[in-house]
Amino acid sequence: MLTAFLVDGGFFIKRYRAIFPNGKEDTPSQVATNLYDMLLRHIKPKKQGPYQQLYRIFYYDCPPLTKKAHNPITGKAIDFSKSEEAIFRFTFYEELKKRRKVALRLGHLYDGHHWIISLEKTKALLKKTITIDALNEEDIHYDVRQKGVDMKIGLDIASLAYKHLVDQIILIAGDSDFVPAAKLARREGIDFILDPMWNPIHPDLHEHIDGLWSTCPKPKKNVTRHRA
Repeated sequence: MLTAFLVDGGFFIKRYRAIFPNGKEDTPSQVATNLYDMLLRHIKPKKQGPYQQLYRIFYYDCPPLTKKAHNPITGKAIDFSKSEEAIFRFTFYEELKKRRKVALRLGHLYDGHHWIISLEKTKALLKKTITIDALNEEDIHYDVRQKGVDMKIGLDIASLAYKHLVDQIILIAGDSDFVPAAKLARREGIDFILDPMWNPIHPDLHEHIDGLWSTCPKPKKNVTRHRA
């Protein structure tokens, strides 16, 4: 059975940092290695080796913000390209490129060109329990949203299914946006497995997949539920 893995990168990183033993401290190289090992656990190595069953690993993500801006609360200049998260992501991409049978599928960020006050602080402002002067730089974030990732995942599922390039698709994701593509793949005879990394899924999703299986460490009960 030839298997393709499709990984929603934004979801994977959130879950990885929440449930792996050293998730928040692991280097990009360690994260890439653990991702690779986690995926290969889904396919049982034959004598020829696991690559005989692995078609390709598709990793989907949006590159981090790299512009410069000023925090409106403090007036502090911020270079997003030098943030810890940006440096981690770009280094992680380079690590993935070194791995055999891995393909990066990068979308793009929508730049809202403004800052947003956190929901909690917004509610407090509306209730007049705090004033604008009470806000600090951690209470706001720059408005960016990823674009193109879900579309790329859907198109790749359709292409793999219509061309019958694989027998099985294993998707690492955390929400129901994949359902239309999963239906299409199953109609084409593809075995469709969802690995939500132990993230709870809606019971109705079970009818649209052929199996549910997570191979990463099982998290503690108090781990936050994540969306992609």
